[in-house]
Amino acid sequence: MLNIVLFGAPGSGKGTQSAKIIDRFGLHHISTGEVLRDHIRRGTELGKTADEYISKGQLIPDELMIEILDDVLDKEEAAKNGVVFDGFPRTIPQAEALKKLLAKRGTELHAVVGLEVPEDELVERMIARGKETGRADDNIDTIKKRLDVYHNQTLPLRDFYINEDKYLGIEGAGKVDDIFNDIVDQLLRKTGGDK
Repeated sequence: MLNIVLFGAPGSGKGTQSAKIIDRFGLHHISTGEVLRDHIRRGTELGKTADEYISKGQLIPDELMIEILDDVLDKEEAAKNGVVFDGFPRTIPQAEALKKLLAKRGTELHAVVGLEVPEDELVERMIARGKETGRADDNIDTIKKRLDVYHNQTLPLRDFYINEDKYLGIEGAGKVDDIFNDIVDQLLRKTGGDK
């Protein structure tokens, strides 16, 4: 069993790399962004609440995200074999809650893969992604707000996980496969795995 958090600014490649990690290690993917977008699409009460925050480039309140994650971990049988958390945690209280959620299930977080990408490249990537996918939150005003939120609220998690000896800093600019190979090498070294 391997539980990993994919960490990085919006546009750092978390979705791309998580797909590759899932294939390589046979893990279950939990993307809080996808879960929230699904609720928004379906027009659930949770989706309506989430949309109020997301459309302004703000983070969902911690209690709401923790409740969602607890529910997903309970309902997804595949999550019992290991998980890649994509987009969670985003705050230190969420990180502490994740630790408790995993401990409650008799496991722990094994590593945090931190994709580190220069800010100008992040902006270029998200604008390009918005043109390709039509994601409403990939416009310059919302991107700037999301990056401000990341720097002010999420980036402190890097130090939190460095202090917990969980953080693996990965150069996130360059070729996708080269970045992935670096992730695998560092994960195997960190966890003593042999896959």
